[in-house]
Amino acid sequence: MNKMRCIKYLQTVFLTGVFLLQSMAAQTKPDALVLYRQGDYAQAVKICEQEIIDMPRNLDSYSVLCWSLIGNRQYSEAEQRAQEGLKVNAYDIRLIEVLGEAKYYLGKNAAALEQFEKYIDNAPDDASRIGTCYYYMGEIYIRQGRYQHADIAFTAAVKKEPLLDRWWARLGYAREMAHNYYESMAAYEESLKLNPSGVDARRGKDRVSTRLQ
Repeated sequence: MNKMRCIKYLQTVFLTGVFLLQSMAAQTKPDALVLYRQGDYAQAVKICEQEIIDMPRNLDSYSVLCWSLIGNRQYSEAEQRAQEGLKVNAYDIRLIEVLGEAKYYLGKNAAALEQFEKYIDNAPDDASRIGTCYYYMGEIYIRQGRYQHADIAFTAAVKKEPLLDRWWARLGYAREMAHNYYESMAAYEESLKLNPSGVDARRGKDRVSTRLQ
């Protein structure tokens, strides 16, 4: 009996040790999302690539991978990996949005708009990237010279995230290009309230002031 108890005790000690080692390994394993948020995009990419090798259907890894590739300005790679992730789940809104970003930076305006619209249509109202989607849509409309559309998109963007001075400045620019000078002035002034040293907003306000004189 004593021998059996001794064996069971040793087994318990062994299993406890294995569990502790596994826990310590998990705690010391680099977190790709943390690295991405810290701006260490290259290292985050490496970790996500390995995670996808280990778990090919891990959509969290695909998402952080694509965000990191965008952060590292590897837009073609981000486009490719987002498309691969969407083959696993075509409705993952994170990959839908980041695919739009990749296409935006690659100059694929129509395709990018399609992705951003798909994200907005399928994401909940409190989704974190809705404002960002509207912002990119506004930038695309400016590229296309569709300034009224840009006004609508940027207005939706600043409604979602009203504390981003650059977004207000771009709204002011869209309105300026559409010759809506009073509304443009209001947007530039809002941008300057948030960032009094904003160069684009200051120059835009000066241009509009000249127009209104």
